[in-house]
Amino acid sequence: MKVLLTHGYFLKEDPAELRIMKPYPPLGILYISAYLNEKGVKNKIFDTTFSSKGELKKCLIEEKPDLVAIYVNLMTKLNVLETIKFIKSKNELIKSKIILGGPEVRYNAEDFLKNGADYVVIGEGEKTFYELILALEQKKELKNVKSIGYIDQNGKATFTPERSLIKNIDELPFPNRGGIQIKDYQNAWKTKYNRDAISVCTMRGCPYTCKWCSRAVYGLTYRRRSPNKVVEELRLITDEYNPDSLWFVDDVFTVSHKWLFKFNDELKKNNLKITYECITRADRMNEEVIAALKESGCFRVWIGAESGSQRIIDVMDRRVKVEQVQKMIQLSNKYGIETGTFIMLGYPGETEKDIEETIHHLVKCSPDHFTITVGYPIKGTEFFQEIEANQTEDFDWEKFSDRERDFKRTYPRRYYNFAVRRVVNEVKYHQKLNGSLFKIDALKFKSKSIAAKAGMWWSKNING
Repeated sequence: MKVLLTHGYFLKEDPAELRIMKPYPPLGILYISAYLNEKGVKNKIFDTTFSSKGELKKCLIEEKPDLVAIYVNLMTKLNVLETIKFIKSKNELIKSKIILGGPEVRYNAEDFLKNGADYVVIGEGEKTFYELILALEQKKELKNVKSIGYIDQNGKATFTPERSLIKNIDELPFPNRGGIQIKDYQNAWKTKYNRDAISVCTMRGCPYTCKWCSRAVYGLTYRRRSPNKVVEELRLITDEYNPDSLWFVDDVFTVSHKWLFKFNDELKKNNLKITYECITRADRMNEEVIAALKESGCFRVWIGAESGSQRIIDVMDRRVKVEQVQKMIQLSNKYGIETGTFIMLGYPGETEKDIEETIHHLVKCSPDHFTITVGYPIKGTEFFQEIEANQTEDFDWEKFSDRERDFKRTYPRRYYNFAVRRVVNEVKYHQKLNGSLFKIDALKFKSKSIAAKAGMWWSKNING
């Protein structure tokens, strides 16, 4: 059985990502590919990142795979639906069956099946996908394969019981990075930044309950690969690709202090020097943890905040204190580690006072980097459940992603576009004011901040 693995992300179609230019390989399908290889199932990966829709379609026609397995997330849903329609419209691909997996599947499974997917894999994919392939090859009953969905003989969407998650993820083979051109990713980074990065996953799941965060694949769990297994993979990556840095994609890298200290010891034991960045939470940090991060090679740590308003943080169920975030950002900087943080505007109930508190928070802790998004509700999250009855218009699932969902916010949607500009420029004003001898640069940001604040007022009082 010929198996083709792919996804639906095309870098050339994303102006924002082209500007940022920090692409990472699709680890999800690289893990699936490696698992299939270990089980003796031949497969091929078509990596869409640096390719085009036309090249993907050409590959499908040439390969005529028996199974087309597509990873789908919020960003790629529309491209995946387009790919499904193409496959179903071509006589050459009439025998090709489509399997979907990834975070977008769980809460949209029936919609995907109605739109042409033959099977959906719900949750963790390795074992389910392999068992589904065997069942199809051997023409066994699909009802015995856990965690899948399909249209039955009566035309009804049918779902099997969910399987247990893999307890010991050390059992999984390393991602099949050799199945794609990793050098393309490294070259993209090198061209833009004169340095590159390769992504690594050490854990699955997240034990926290932030209302806006999707847990569609790994659930509310914490499962970690052993430090020695991670270091073994890092050694292979270093020997094969010699990257300038690593990016640990884990949701909370320092969730286990015991694991971190053992990881640091394992690096020293193997005389392996790495440079990396990671994401974590302020409440899972202290001075000893920060010292271990620094010693193990961390050059940048992203410490989640989402807001500078404690009231909004509590509404989000973030379970962290603003003061903790500020202290850990400042302490990390003291240890010579760059810091970054994430901010979300437009969460239900947020007021202008909360936004001003967020500005004050960023000015006070002064991270090296911060990103701002206007919050959007992802189906399946508590955030989505809270606003579901307050969506501003009917949502056409086939034409839009969850990023286009809107709801009745405190202020009109346009208000938040100005609010983002206000936060960015006001914070930059204070940073320039404190760090530059030439205050004219600071005044440029201040003028933009004032203009954005006027736009907020106009959107709220005139255009709302």
